[in-house]
Amino acid sequence: MQEQAFCSPAFFAAELAEARENAGLSQGELARLIPCDRSLISRIEVGERVPNEDFARACDKLLNTGGLLLRVWQRVPWHREVEHPDWFRRFADMEARATDLRQYEIAWIPGLLQTPAYARALLSQGDAAGDDDLINERVAARLGRQKRFLEAGAEPFLVVVLDEAVLRRTVGGPVVMAEQLRHLLELAQRPNIVIQVAPYEIGERAPFGASFTLLKLSEGPEWQYTESLSRGAFSNNPRQVGERSRAYDRLRAEVLSAPESARLILRIMEGLLNMDRKIDLRTARWLKSSYSGTDGGQCVEVACNFVTAGVVPVRDSKDPEGPALTFSVDAWRTFVTKMASGDFPTF
Repeated sequence: MQEQAFCSPAFFAAELAEARENAGLSQGELARLIPCDRSLISRIEVGERVPNEDFARACDKLLNTGGLLLRVWQRVPWHREVEHPDWFRRFADMEARATDLRQYEIAWIPGLLQTPAYARALLSQGDAAGDDDLINERVAARLGRQKRFLEAGAEPFLVVVLDEAVLRRTVGGPVVMAEQLRHLLELAQRPNIVIQVAPYEIGERAPFGASFTLLKLSEGPEWQYTESLSRGAFSNNPRQVGERSRAYDRLRAEVLSAPESARLILRIMEGLLNMDRKIDLRTARWLKSSYSGTDGGQCVEVACNFVTAGVVPVRDSKDPEGPALTFSVDAWRTFVTKMASGDFPTF
């Protein structure tokens, strides 16, 4: 076996198959020694499944390869190769080399801005439904594309215009969506990322009926990329890309500014946190207000152990079996601060 400075998934698959055959083991025999299902060995050897690090270590030991398989595994950019069609691999490669990206999205939060939970909710649909391993691989691949935009001192510049419907389309439930919107607010603070929202009020002034991406590479012409359910389309025609680029600039002049967009995102996020949703109050640890008593006064108690989920349930301490109101952490903090400062009238 011969090591290479850069390795592909196909190279790892070939090395694994060669080492297994040299050891005189069938796929089933190796699977029993690891242990794992024989189909996993088969799919790895034909490039249909991404092995994890523990798998590579186990094979090194069992096949007596002196750590070679692990070294090869570490040199493979696995999550750029996970079952993407050729057109998407081409887009991911261009995205990884782009110095400037401009996107317009009418359906979903773009992959570069997604949280793991939001990505998982989307990727759990379609052909991956029910296949946790495949879903995990695809989530890891998507998050891997984000690194060069999110790492400290990142240079690629990303501008994203989101249709307001994207923000109001709840993916993964209210908690997941609220976390995603909070993530957008955090990303918008980065010097290399601009997020703007095209509000409903823009109406017919929105010049596009489909999502697209404009990519500027360090060399060569600017590219336009659009995607349908089954294929992606690329163009570097100067006239077409120029027209789309100018229309995008006009759109940015019509939509909300970055600060206005952040305020809208915040309002939508707070609305999600205030929704009546399924929180398992059986695990709530209720704390009664110091002003609550047994004399029939206005008595409340709160459960603070849901703060990490971004919410504070509040209920009438005299009616523990009754309903609880759910407030966002920020809304509850503001209420308590105002009460303490005497900003609310008393009766």
